[in-house]
Amino acid sequence: MICVSVGERSAARCLEVLDGLRFAEVRLDLVRDAAQHVEALFAGPGKRIATCRPGRLSGAERAELLERAIAAGADFVDVELDAPLAHRRRVLRAARRAGCEVIVSFHDFEGTPARAGLERTVHRCFAAGADIAKIACTVSNPGDSARLLGLLEGGRPMVVVGMGPRGRLVRLAAPLLGSLFTYAAPD
Repeated sequence: MICVSVGERSAARCLEVLDGLRFAEVRLDLVRDAAQHVEALFAGPGKRIATCRPGRLSGAERAELLERAIAAGADFVDVELDAPLAHRRRVLRAARRAGCEVIVSFHDFEGTPARAGLERTVHRCFAAGADIAKIACTVSNPGDSARLLGLLEGGRPMVVVGMGPRGRLVRLAAPLLGSLFTYAAPD
């Protein structure tokens, strides 16, 4: 299954892109007017993942947007493994009350850790309350790809993402090897 990651600057443009998509991630942190339109972004047909990465918004603002997305019907919520504990707990409570599945995600923009480190990270994701663990790492060589894809051997509910130009193989192969889905850009 392919999840289209949508992060347009305006909610109106996001709604245009979301129209007709069966499965999409809505990057609330990128939508400048998300607070005014969060309900509309999650009201339409198709499965939706609510995501709000750190950077532009405070932890409290991010948690509030994610809670509102959950209440509006998000099917999944993605919260970072390294998010402040209070923020993560707040979002997890809201998700559990609403029957929304929790993705606890880890991103390494520098590279792909050794296999033992990756396994520890997967364990931490589930210990933090994940229904689904998401591991996204920058891929530099075939060994990085092999380590990421090797995480799928255990049959755990996971999403594995290879980032960067050399991560394409991982993004294509992961769903064939057990990743619940993969990500793609709208175009």
